[in-house]
Amino acid sequence: MQTWRPYTLPYPGFVGLAGAAIAGGTPGPAHFAAAAVVPVLVWLGGHYLGDWFDRELDAIEKPQRPIPSGRLSPRAALISAVVCEVGAAVVALAVDWRVLVLLALGVVGIAAYSRVCKGRGISGNLVRGALTALAVLCGATCVPGGQVWVAVPFALVFLLHDTASNLVGAVRDVGGDQAGGYRSVPVRRGVAYGARLAQSLYGSALATAAACVLLPLHERTSYLVLLIAATAMGAWVFGGLLSQGDGITRESALRAHEVLVAERLVLACAVTAAGAGAAFAVTVLVPVLVFSVLTQNAMRSTHEIPPAEPRKVTAP
Repeated sequence: MQTWRPYTLPYPGFVGLAGAAIAGGTPGPAHFAAAAVVPVLVWLGGHYLGDWFDRELDAIEKPQRPIPSGRLSPRAALISAVVCEVGAAVVALAVDWRVLVLLALGVVGIAAYSRVCKGRGISGNLVRGALTALAVLCGATCVPGGQVWVAVPFALVFLLHDTASNLVGAVRDVGGDQAGGYRSVPVRRGVAYGARLAQSLYGSALATAAACVLLPLHERTSYLVLLIAATAMGAWVFGGLLSQGDGITRESALRAHEVLVAERLVLACAVTAAGAGAAFAVTVLVPVLVFSVLTQNAMRSTHEIPPAEPRKVTAP
């Protein structure tokens, strides 16, 4: 369960659902289900694969995680990754062979992010954002007769958004990345620069999302209302981070990222509402948002921040 990061699991499914909703066509319950299930399974497999690649780095900075702590063997993690990706492939083939192509690109992207790009500056953040963009296109491709081109601008929105969100995560992990020899943006340029760059990318995502109102949307008003709600949450996050300058701590960056985990669900809800209506979108948002917040509160900090070592007591 710790490897799954259950607080993140609703997000890829919601993004896939948003892609299906915005594409139009003639989706049925099975198509919506596939649009959500395929990204979630790929996401799960990515967690296992990423932790397998990062096991040596985690042993330095996050020894409490399942693999470095010895509670999950590297072999079991790798097998679990394969099982998840094969399950996603089976569902994809049952829907449309083009979904399988997008899935394959996602698996390659996960491996490239974890093995090559993660420690090489902005390229790693961009690859991470591209994975969410693929989830949007995957959802749109699941719909018979869907207009995938309508989903492309929204895929760009999530690419920029998740690049920014991942960069906030890199600000949080700057100490461990530096110790492990990773050359992330915050390691090379400092945490204040990393936060400013993340804000710029986030602003670009919102500007692109606002421009999407010119597309043939089913519900523009609901889309704009939910987009404003997501914007308010993001403004609060980045206002707090930028006010700290070079004094951003791991704990404050983690809190900022926790809010972004909730905020991106609202953004996915906005896109879903634009295609399938506010009632459907909010019906999905409420339970997954509650689930995400509760599981974050229960699990997130212990997964990201190792417990403090007990103080040694010396004899007088």
